[in-house]
Amino acid sequence: MPRVLVVDDEPGVRDALSRGLTAEGMDVLAVADGHAGLREAATGGYDVVVLDILLPGLSGYRVLEALRAEGVATPVLLLSAKDGEVDQADGLDLGADGYLVKPFSFVVLVAQLRALLRRSGPAAARVVHGALSLDPATRSVTWDGRPVELSAREFAVLHTLAVRPGAVLTRDDLLTAVWGGGGSASRNVVEVYVGYLRRKLAAVGAGDLVRTERGRGYRLGPG
Repeated sequence: MPRVLVVDDEPGVRDALSRGLTAEGMDVLAVADGHAGLREAATGGYDVVVLDILLPGLSGYRVLEALRAEGVATPVLLLSAKDGEVDQADGLDLGADGYLVKPFSFVVLVAQLRALLRRSGPAAARVVHGALSLDPATRSVTWDGRPVELSAREFAVLHTLAVRPGAVLTRDDLLTAVWGGGGSASRNVVEVYVGYLRRKLAAVGAGDLVRTERGRGYRLGPG
């Protein structure tokens, strides 16, 4: 189930896209401003981002620019009320993967998202952190060449940490990235799954890989 982040300040657009994309078999989180959009997208936990340009707090251009500067390669589809060639060129130059002008056809938006998801598959192939290797395409993990059997949720927790190895992620960060937020799971479930993950990593000699930063969250130790 592809994970889609929608960033738009219009409640009607957020609601319509949330309902429509969910009906298309996608897991959707919608936020209303640029700062929230950047915070969510920077986790690397989404397969594609639908990003409005005119946003309160931080424009879609600045969100996109910050994501690319941080090395986040998640495909981004820009939405804008501006249909000028210069506006589209600016967005694409900043690293956008597509551009739709409002009002847009929902059918066309879904088609563009599916195209971006198909194209992004190989780019999201493998994450390497020292002796740790993760392959999202096959959901396989190895430590120093030894396979680690993980459930889908365990893999998602580890992958979310691995794509930002220098960052401390809070329980809320992991909850949103892996379970989608929105009250679908409690914060305690993160601690439970981190425990599962640590036990499986310990079995291959990597028990100290997932570190707890007291009062802050979790991060990956040296690989």
